[in-house]
Amino acid sequence: MSSGKSSSGLNFGAVVSEFRSEQRLAVLNQFEARDGTVLRYRHYPSVSSTALILLHGSATDSKYLANFAHGLAEAGVATVYTPDMRGHGSFPARRGDIDYIEQLEDDLADLIGHIEANVELARVVVGGHSSGGGFAVRFAGGQYGNLVSAYLLLAPFLGHNAPTVRGKSGGWVNANVGKIIALSILNKFGVTRFNQTRVLQFNMPSEYRDGSETLAYSYRLMTGFNPVNFQKELRLIQTPVLLIAGSEDEAFFADRFESTVRPCIPHAEIDIVKGASHLGLVINNEASATACQWIQQLKLEEGSHAAVF
Repeated sequence: MSSGKSSSGLNFGAVVSEFRSEQRLAVLNQFEARDGTVLRYRHYPSVSSTALILLHGSATDSKYLANFAHGLAEAGVATVYTPDMRGHGSFPARRGDIDYIEQLEDDLADLIGHIEANVELARVVVGGHSSGGGFAVRFAGGQYGNLVSAYLLLAPFLGHNAPTVRGKSGGWVNANVGKIIALSILNKFGVTRFNQTRVLQFNMPSEYRDGSETLAYSYRLMTGFNPVNFQKELRLIQTPVLLIAGSEDEAFFADRFESTVRPCIPHAEIDIVKGASHLGLVINNEASATACQWIQQLKLEEGSHAAVF
């Protein structure tokens, strides 16, 4: 099987072993969200009192993050949790849909509460890859941003109008622009009854599908998974931020993250990994090592501040 770029525009071959291997894949745990729905996550234990909640990208679930999560946990820098976002994974109540636009934010806040109720933590870091990174930005700028000590953004999707985004994300996604515009106008007038309408389709090659993929999104899931206004939300982040992207990213212009993000977050650390593709970033040793060092530095800096006071 070729591991080259597929017709989807993304190199799925880069993570084919992540999709199919059970070697490092943690079992699914569950928690109950505020609406009573059972949601699932994977837990990669560590001696660390830092919790990293790492969010997957569009159409997939937590499985492909196993290597990255396991590496950080094994290094002892963070205990890692990788949730299957509502509407995704093997057991969604409604695949590709949620109940209201802000529900994913409520779910993540509930997961943080669940973790804190069961483990004594020093800090909570929220990270995400691709759309998961974009959702982390949305979360940072929302009502729950104060729950998080730092943000790890792996090739984050900052919105369709961001300078970092290639057209149609390199062929990965097809959007029904007419429906999106019409529904956006209706929502401005408070009309939400049509928000279950499907507006996005994802081009995942059939050879990488196992039945747990989510190949279409409703308007409310698409909207809730994306930043509202990435510049405004980024400017609200006062906590540490590390952004990592691959120089060979097929979906985003990696060389534009600096000029796009730096004006909004002057304190952000931005690292471009040479040779890494969009999906390949999460199995790249350099990216993992950079994240490990950054999380370890968070501990040292907090310890230094504590000593001063």
